[in-house]
Amino acid sequence: MTYKIYTLGCKVNTYESNVMADILENNGYKLVDNNADVAIINTCSVTNEADKKSRKIINKAKLENPNAIIIAVGCMVQNKKDAKADIVIGNTSKSKIIDLINEYKGSKINKVSDVMHTKFESMKLNNFNKTRAFVKIQDGCNNFCSYCIIPFVRGNVRSKDKLDVLDEIKTLTKNGHKEIVLTGIHTGHYGEELDNYKFSDLLNDILKIDNLERLRISSIEITELDQKFLDLLKNNKVLVDHMHIPLQSGSNSILKKMNRKYDKEYFIEKINKIRSVRPDISITTDVIVGFPTETIDEHLETIETIKKINFSKIHVFPYSDREGTIASKMKDHVDLNQKKQRVDDLLKISKELEINYMNKFINKELEFIPEVCKDNYLIGHTSNYLLIKALGNESKLNENVKVILKEINYPYIIGEIVEK
Repeated sequence: MTYKIYTLGCKVNTYESNVMADILENNGYKLVDNNADVAIINTCSVTNEADKKSRKIINKAKLENPNAIIIAVGCMVQNKKDAKADIVIGNTSKSKIIDLINEYKGSKINKVSDVMHTKFESMKLNNFNKTRAFVKIQDGCNNFCSYCIIPFVRGNVRSKDKLDVLDEIKTLTKNGHKEIVLTGIHTGHYGEELDNYKFSDLLNDILKIDNLERLRISSIEITELDQKFLDLLKNNKVLVDHMHIPLQSGSNSILKKMNRKYDKEYFIEKINKIRSVRPDISITTDVIVGFPTETIDEHLETIETIKKINFSKIHVFPYSDREGTIASKMKDHVDLNQKKQRVDDLLKISKELEINYMNKFINKELEFIPEVCKDNYLIGHTSNYLLIKALGNESKLNENVKVILKEINYPYIIGEIVEK
């Protein structure tokens, strides 16, 4: 039996797709490019465009795998419940994938169930083929930002048992993974429903694991960076020199309408505290442009805030209207052409900020872990997530390699390997 998985969306989806692949392979399935017996589409619903793309990929999977059992899973299915597939699974039963395949006898199976009051679905990744491994520690979100559909399709905050997290990471590091990336829907809210054990406590325990060389957090909210976290960041270099912290808007009036839990002054103050313990850290962010009622002055305020914070990269998203959210009911939606222009404004600034950050490290020595070798070049990331390209061979893959950074060839920095 053979399978293929199509994955859309976030790093949580990537992790869950890898877990489903592990389950299938442990049951004798083999990965193929097309004409699979089972085709799984792990969908996304964060924007309208994501919904459209998910439906398009379902149709593509049918064409590429004409005799396959088509399985649609994830957020679009949880949100829309209209996927044209043989088996539909929301966000609660992905670990039961093999049971559902075996149960399928030609009649559609629907496993979309309530996610608002559910427990963490235990999953464990046994993928030993890559340098970087994602570990999902948390699911769900209770923030209910006014623009966001995710709390409705991912449900309540729920955390993975700490012993399961530690065991999974120990297994991955013992099998050669150099870097672990902690991921979740609202990663920093790990432990919100637990007694006296929060995200910083989990970090503290993870950092004690032998052979763990890098620990990265996929994304974290500014309000979740407590003093214990800052102390860990200051004193433990296993925590990488990169943090992704969503800003979403640099205008206080828009932040309030978004139902974000901070203002720009609070955000800037916390960033300054981070840089006081890690001066050269790379801080990247997400920004939504064209939120309902956003004026040109509020857009310019966001630009001013971005420049003041001096991010090293910005992921820019035009506002997408999600039915059922508070923002979808607001008046004065921003014109599509205006949104496109504002996206272009921020993408231009993002590239300038990124190149400025890269330039800080020219002629300096850093370590990177090569992830691929292509055309005699090793390509991989530093702790602060600079993308390095250096002449070398496959013998150095997945190892710490020292390089002198010579020049920018965007999006890469060209490095020269320092021989031991």
